[in-house]
Amino acid sequence: QVQLVESGGGLVQPGGSLRLSCAVSGSISRMSVMGWYRQAPGKQRELVADIFSDGRTNYADSVKDRFIISRDNAQNTMYLQMNSLKPEDTAVYYCRGVTAWNKLYWGQGTQVTVSS
Repeated sequence: QVQLVESGGGLVQPGGSLRLSCAVSGSISRMSVMGWYRQAPGKQRELVADIFSDGRTNYADSVKDRFIISRDNAQNTMYLQMNSLKPEDTAVYYCRGVTAWNKLYWGQGTQVTVSS
């Protein structure tokens, strides 16, 4: 049974950085695409970034040039390096994985708060 577990969230000042991790049980190699989504209070969950098996990445315009998504197959872990954080980045960040046969998995989420 695949499980996704996020970590690395917390409180950071505007302009600061955080690195989120998503540990995958059952092997990350089973995932055709993995991504980070976020949901702020009163808003819908939205795509932050995703990464495909071939290394191709995709970013929301709001985080482009600030965030970097990566995956380490040997460590069965996906990462989101978040730089130049803004208050509007405050949200619960969720890890998502989709297998080649379109089975969808979600993590429980980790809170990121950007505030002075």
